[in-house]
Amino acid sequence: MCPVTIGLAVGANAAAAAGVGAAVISTTMGVATSALSIRGQQQQAKSQAKAQANATLAERQRLLQQQSAERINQAFQNEQVAAQLQVSTTKAREARATARVSAGESGVSGLSVDALTNDLTRKQAVYNYGLQRQNEQMGIATNLRMQDGALGSQQRTIAFNQPIKQPDYLGTLMKGANTGLNNYATLSSIET
Repeated sequence: MCPVTIGLAVGANAAAAAGVGAAVISTTMGVATSALSIRGQQQQAKSQAKAQANATLAERQRLLQQQSAERINQAFQNEQVAAQLQVSTTKAREARATARVSAGESGVSGLSVDALTNDLTRKQAVYNYGLQRQNEQMGIATNLRMQDGALGSQQRTIAFNQPIKQPDYLGTLMKGANTGLNNYATLSSIET
């Protein structure tokens, strides 16, 4: 082989090697950029998961506090009804005693006194039943508010706990490699 041919062959091999080296460097840079992108995606997913966990915990605490307030309110209502029932019982007992004493002083006895005391007892029973029924209805309303609050809490939790987009390792690496090769092709076309 003549020295010129050998020189051209060596030069061509060197140019080819340089081209391959440039392609490898461009592709490596693209892949490295992709790796940084993947790391950013991982950090974003991790941050979102932490934010969702914090929001879920806060919502759970809010619901527990709301339900505690409802139960405390219900306990106060029960105490009020119990106190009203006690007052009603005492007043009815006093009214029956007063009716008997008045009837005895007036010389009235028998069925008319019994009818009067029975009427007072009936009125007390109607009043007490109304109070107890009202208290039951307030208890039902409290339970419905608590169920509604729990459903609302569940909906809020679902709303902020949407699926977290996970890093696309293969796609990002392929995109990076493609970008590197495109950069190499662009640089190669400028050099020639």
